[in-house]
Amino acid sequence: MSVATLIPVEEYLNTSYDPDVEYVDGVLVERNVGDLVHSLVQSNLIFALRTRYPRIYVVPELRSKTAASRYRLPDVCVMLVLPKTRYLVDAAFLAVEILSKKDSMSKMMEKLEEYARKGVPNIWVIDPRLRTIAVYSSGTLNEVRGDRVATTGDPCLELTRDEIFQNVG
Repeated sequence: MSVATLIPVEEYLNTSYDPDVEYVDGVLVERNVGDLVHSLVQSNLIFALRTRYPRIYVVPELRSKTAASRYRLPDVCVMLVLPKTRYLVDAAFLAVEILSKKDSMSKMMEKLEEYARKGVPNIWVIDPRLRTIAVYSSGTLNEVRGDRVATTGDPCLELTRDEIFQNVG
């Protein structure tokens, strides 16, 4: 049985990892990323949101504090104002997770709940392989059946399935 070495949060925040990792209670957690369909959907989301809504800030994989000893890396993070620090301390307006083949439901639900507890009002989950979109709210993941997904609140950000899954086979 191996024992993970605990890393102080200050060390995590002041160290660059390649690829970047999440920080959960002193443990560095690798993410399942790097395949083509994941990257295409991530790129599509960022491009479409930036093009349609030039007054918002859309970034990939920004270190986001979800609890005192937890930092996550949403695949896409939307902010209405830029943070004053190198990482996000306040809640994002929208956090998007793009599923990879190796993602587990229990770990994903844990992460979504962290975003919700932090106060992120809009949380989307995209599955590029099944071409599904879901919205997480009040502890429930609800699949979007229509052609569009939209945020709640102001501003209302809306994207179509075609924009999200463009060039995804």
